[in-house]
Amino acid sequence: MITRVLVGIDFSEASKQALERAGNWATRMGVPLVAMHVLQPPAPMLPEAQIALPDPAWLHSMEDHAREQLEGWLRPYPGATAVVKWGGPAEELISEADHRTLLVVAQVGHSTLERLLFGSTAARVVRLAPCDVLVVRTEKTH
Repeated sequence: MITRVLVGIDFSEASKQALERAGNWATRMGVPLVAMHVLQPPAPMLPEAQIALPDPAWLHSMEDHAREQLEGWLRPYPGATAVVKWGGPAEELISEADHRTLLVVAQVGHSTLERLLFGSTAARVVRLAPCDVLVVRTEKTH
């Protein structure tokens, strides 16, 4: 039995469609809607062999900004929860899910080369999630 709907949001048009679909499923099933945005940490720079890490205040402001954006996207969904994490999108979504979660992700079109080099968040989620996954397909606009 599904006890909540978790949707990954990257602020693309495709993820807006995934949120709409997730919101509909959560309402239909009478379960909570949780929307997650994952910030990817910047790689440390190595100027002259010294590691320079990003300013913690800057990282915190990025997190606050992402949370505000996500909460704005959730206004049409009363009671929905916004979650912002740092890490890899697929890995964080998977770690947040359990076997009673419906995990919703958008399939974002990438070139064949990009898929070979980087993989797809949706593909990784489908392959590794401990729960049912709904992949929302979007029409190409070009």
